[in-house]
Amino acid sequence: MTNQIPVVGFRTFLVLWNRMQGRTTPMLHIKIAGWLEAGRESGETRSLLMAFRSAGKSTIVGLYASWLLYRDPDLRILVLAADNALAGKMVRNVKRIIERHPLTAHLKPEKADQWASDRFTVSRALESRDPSMLARGVGGNITGSRADIVICDDVEVPATCDSAEKRENLRTVLGEMAYVLVAGGAQLYIGTPHDYYSIYADTPRTEIGEEREFLSGFSRLQIPILNEKNQSAWPERYTLEDIERLRAETGPGKFESQMMLKPVNIMESRLNPDLLRFYDAELEYARELDALYIGPNRMAGASCRWDPAFGSAKGDDSVLAIVFGDEAGNYYLHHLEYIRIDPASDKPEAEQQCEIVAGIAKEMYLPSISVENNGIGIFLPGMLRNALTKAKSSASVREEPSTKNKAVRIIEGFETLMAAGRLYVHKDICRTPFLREMREWRPGSTKVHDDALDAVAGALSGHPDRLTRIHGMGKQSWMTGAAPHTAKGVLDEH
Repeated sequence: MTNQIPVVGFRTFLVLWNRMQGRTTPMLHIKIAGWLEAGRESGETRSLLMAFRSAGKSTIVGLYASWLLYRDPDLRILVLAADNALAGKMVRNVKRIIERHPLTAHLKPEKADQWASDRFTVSRALESRDPSMLARGVGGNITGSRADIVICDDVEVPATCDSAEKRENLRTVLGEMAYVLVAGGAQLYIGTPHDYYSIYADTPRTEIGEEREFLSGFSRLQIPILNEKNQSAWPERYTLEDIERLRAETGPGKFESQMMLKPVNIMESRLNPDLLRFYDAELEYARELDALYIGPNRMAGASCRWDPAFGSAKGDDSVLAIVFGDEAGNYYLHHLEYIRIDPASDKPEAEQQCEIVAGIAKEMYLPSISVENNGIGIFLPGMLRNALTKAKSSASVREEPSTKNKAVRIIEGFETLMAAGRLYVHKDICRTPFLREMREWRPGSTKVHDDALDAVAGALSGHPDRLTRIHGMGKQSWMTGAAPHTAKGVLDEH
């Protein structure tokens, strides 16, 4: 480093950058920067930074990596993230900082081939085949790589931890960092917990064989959005009103994990029917407005999910769930069909079920139906399309596999809307087993029925089709010759 380049601490480096961008530096970021700098100066080699979502932790760590190279251009830094795209994002950010920060511009190499999107090498004295900074996803090949510092940036996300197999694989991959780090090398983890069995947990999970927590011995800085005095960690950006609104919008489970940094045990989750809102208005089509209404509320979208079952020895129900959404963001569980067939009919069971679904689709003006095509459902989409054509329904069919754990699907589908008071249920549905399923449901239990919960969660989690795309096309078969019509929320008893 030339004598003309002053040596400054990381906090000063951060403040200078923000001033260049025309921004102030919040005390939250000063605190994080001070902790990172102190750890580096004291020789700390194992660190964990946990801060709430959107706290800017990845941005600050990108600046930290730039500062590290400014202080020592011979360093080799490996960025490991959940996937290559996320890791590459940090590398590109560091490149941008090095190009523009007044203290690091001299580090940009003259050769363009040393300035790639997922790796780069600064001007340095060290002769090494390893770049100054390299981006890799947790599934990428890092065999043969050597690094002085490994930054694990959001390696734990739903895609890497939503099953026991994925969690075990993540731990295995991260355990191999010892073969990448040089002697005395440093590891820095940054992220938020996404599962009860999080790698960031501060106590061992003995039920999966842990004798100590995965990051045992790591220096920790943990910054939830609310401190122990119930004050905002970033008051300039998040007021207490903003935080309460965020809690309602995300749901209690996700808020606790992503904003309060507490690994959530889904096995302790419950669905409280008392949070539901009930209505008894019917679905009405107003011809003159070409619009659907539930009571005074105009519907903006609709979502339908069919989770089929055929003569299952387990007693699974074949359930069709129909949800409408209004222009204010409220959801209406308007119809729930526990499909029953006529055992005396000569028609095959699958054909009977498809005809029932097609009839309801026409009755409810549905733009589409999503069908779980795992297992027995793999044969249904084609049959359902034929039945819809015969019924003169314009609904399309979407084939959707179920890849998530069922309990996770149910929690994610219901929790946020119920906590926000935005889920309305037609009173006719109270006469079905739905509310009993909700009260008795426990994640992972095989002793209770949850088929309706799963179907409704699928409808709630789906992306509702905008009804204007259907009702704006006057040639649709369901509109031809249609009279003013009210669709009743009729359903079968269980």
